[in-house]
Amino acid sequence: MKITVIGAGNVGATTAQRIVDKQLANEVVLVDIIEGIPQGKALDMYEATPVEKTDVRVVGSNAYDETTGSDLIIITAGIARKPGMSRDDLMNTNSGIVRNCTQSAVAKSPAAILIVVSNPLDVMTYVAWKVSGFDRKRVVGMAGVLDAARFCSFIAMELKVSVEDVNAFVLGGHGDSMVPLPRYSTVAGIPITELMSKETVDRLVKRTRDGGIEIVNYLKTGSAYYAPSASAVLMAESIVKDKHRILPCAAYLKGEYGLYDMFVGVPVKLGRSGIEEIIQIKLNAEEESALRKSADEVKEAIGRLKL
Repeated sequence: MKITVIGAGNVGATTAQRIVDKQLANEVVLVDIIEGIPQGKALDMYEATPVEKTDVRVVGSNAYDETTGSDLIIITAGIARKPGMSRDDLMNTNSGIVRNCTQSAVAKSPAAILIVVSNPLDVMTYVAWKVSGFDRKRVVGMAGVLDAARFCSFIAMELKVSVEDVNAFVLGGHGDSMVPLPRYSTVAGIPITELMSKETVDRLVKRTRDGGIEIVNYLKTGSAYYAPSASAVLMAESIVKDKHRILPCAAYLKGEYGLYDMFVGVPVKLGRSGIEEIIQIKLNAEEESALRKSADEVKEAIGRLKL
């Protein structure tokens, strides 16, 4: 198993480190355009493997020759979100970056599966799919896993329970219109709607939607990377180990949920071939309306791209 991580910034480097620590590959290649950065970080990671007893080769590169034959490619490249910057502000710059990265990577690894982490997530995943020419099952965006993790964290904080007992579901675009689903979010199997008031649930839903910018506002000069990298690696692990986990991810829809020609967050089954199945859950009228509103925003953003 060979995994390439494109982008050696905080998200990419932390993703590569987690992959090495979990020994999900025999070889990890870290790629970045800045000379010395991927080489230095890769060497540092490799020098930790004797301590951690993880027998993984780690290579850093500014080009794509080293990535040849990768089974999985994780794209994290792009500029970071800054205070006062919306996800849409990132779109024009990052679409060019993701386009170039995808073209270069798939030329060397035409059989790979792509996981996209770059923001704005749903649009960048669409760019990677369009540029790669891959079947939709081999291109997936990391969004819902992160958003659900944030929702889980806030529920655990509020109820003072272990995060291990909390499960949450978030659908829709990875942005302000995401759709956390309290009805499908539970603590030890108990719906959170039975454990807290509607006002409290609504407050946690809002905090989940604002989860990314809350961290940006704290950091001032950067954005989240521990939880995003953990989320991407959870998806990678399900693919590498053929675990068939059902996770909320950005997938290309061709009529599922009544939506077409876009990537948006829905529950999918992830295995060795990528997206094995898109799970369609029953939504009530309010949830369906919220999902459609979120999808419309993604569709509008995609429409502004010149591909």
